[in-house]
Amino acid sequence: MKDLINPKKTLLWLGAALILALAWGLPASGALNPYVIQILMYVGINMILTLSLNLVNGYMGEFSVGHAGFMGIGAYVASVLTVAVLPPAWAVPAFPAVLIVGGAAAALAGLIVAYPSFRTRGDYLAIVTLAFNMIVKSVLENISWLGGPRGYLGMPRLTTLFWVAVWVILTLWVLRNLVYSNFGRGITAIREDEVAANLTSVDTRRLKLYAFLISAFFAGVAGGLYAHLLQFINPQSFSILKSTDMLVMVYLGGVGSLTGSLLGAAIFTVLLELLRPLGIWRWVVGPLMLVLLMIYRPQGVMGFKEAGLFKPKLPQPGDGSPGPPAPAASPLQGR
Repeated sequence: MKDLINPKKTLLWLGAALILALAWGLPASGALNPYVIQILMYVGINMILTLSLNLVNGYMGEFSVGHAGFMGIGAYVASVLTVAVLPPAWAVPAFPAVLIVGGAAAALAGLIVAYPSFRTRGDYLAIVTLAFNMIVKSVLENISWLGGPRGYLGMPRLTTLFWVAVWVILTLWVLRNLVYSNFGRGITAIREDEVAANLTSVDTRRLKLYAFLISAFFAGVAGGLYAHLLQFINPQSFSILKSTDMLVMVYLGGVGSLTGSLLGAAIFTVLLELLRPLGIWRWVVGPLMLVLLMIYRPQGVMGFKEAGLFKPKLPQPGDGSPGPPAPAASPLQGR
């Protein structure tokens, strides 16, 4: 009964309901102009990408640099489904399923990448994911029925502020429950010391594989939302530059922090939009910010910190759940 009336949990659900209500009502009311709504949708899509990448780079301590490849696979699979497979009348009701299929295709690609990569240690994942990103871009450029380098178009505009909000909340809910579970403690142990984690019976290869597949899945969902927002995609949209932007958002907000992921995505997306008058030079900002962050604040704004609202309630003495163990007596005590 106490868990049902937990103030923190109630506040989270009320906040989610309020966000969904605003995402549904504001565009219909005309209170916001289409430009602002478009920027909010970009912010939401980037939040999904940043949250998913932070699971691998922040919580697990690996270094993936090809996240745009998974986004591209999800975008193209979802686009083909709504343009060439489903009848037009089915596109709107089937949109959530289309996004899930796009995410599943990205996760399958993640399995192909991660299975051989996690058989080794060190920086091999960074090398493999970088090569994977380049391979995906090159393959898409050479498939003529997908438009080749000219791109693929014709998708209906199915992405709305409401659907973006739904997927941001769903991604945040899944990852929040995941990182504070036994699974999450396992991948955090891998980040701290993989050898020690293995010695304490943590199946490090299995956990790393699962975390990578979950990360790739949500990147694919974000790609599907992105494609049905712009109604046009091309391979250049998912180049290494896009992966660099995701890395900047992760390290700007802070590794190992869900709150940091949300902040990093919001700050970076809005900043790039404010710098739009600079033209192509604004794309210098992303790599430059990444270099400066690595030098002056490698942990980011919220590195390894979390807003109290997202933290689970710790067991307290007297509430029926076991409390923390008592500290062991020092061997020097009494001397």
